[in-house]
Amino acid sequence: MTLLDWAALAVFFACWIGYAGVTDRIASIRARSVIAAMDEHRRRWMLALLDRANRISDTAIIGNLMTSTGFLANTSIFILGGLVALLAAPDLGRRVLETLPWAQPPGTNGAWELRVLLLMLIFVRAFFELTWALRQFNYCSILIGAIGLGPEHANEAEVAARVANRAARHFNTGLRAYYFGLAALAWIVHPAALIASSLFVLRELHRREFNSAVRDALSEG
Repeated sequence: MTLLDWAALAVFFACWIGYAGVTDRIASIRARSVIAAMDEHRRRWMLALLDRANRISDTAIIGNLMTSTGFLANTSIFILGGLVALLAAPDLGRRVLETLPWAQPPGTNGAWELRVLLLMLIFVRAFFELTWALRQFNYCSILIGAIGLGPEHANEAEVAARVANRAARHFNTGLRAYYFGLAALAWIVHPAALIASSLFVLRELHRREFNSAVRDALSEG
């Protein structure tokens, strides 16, 4: 581990943990995000169920959300399997990297394993977040079936909305892990690439969650 490696790791964790801490825990900032806008739309969706006896379309929507969440959770397992294979073949991996221009492959097996372990940590986190989101979407589908008709059941709709919003929050956390997993992959090439990719992912996340056309449209809806 060189000084540049430590600096790259510091930038990476500052971007990943710092961004999540600021955007998810500071209410005044979170309120301006696309995630907060979608929370309100999901709440309106659940309240609309009070006047709708036929909820086949609503369960189909939940099923679609569960399918996309399950796909990413399964992909995390496949990625972890590939990373275990990389962990077992450090010499082969370094030889491949040495053929790339400007690459600075890890000089020792320990340095290679540290990079792969970072990727494994990220995708293990993604797997746990996505599977918990999947379970919460499943709970939400049951709550949808339990919501009665009429305004007197508004409290049941609010409960379903809170569960759906929590599921979406964990899905978003798992998706962010994918973004930063791609950034961490650059560390295998060069520590400077890790810094650049971390800052790029940070910029893209901020742009999409706070300055995108989708966010503006959702806020106006």
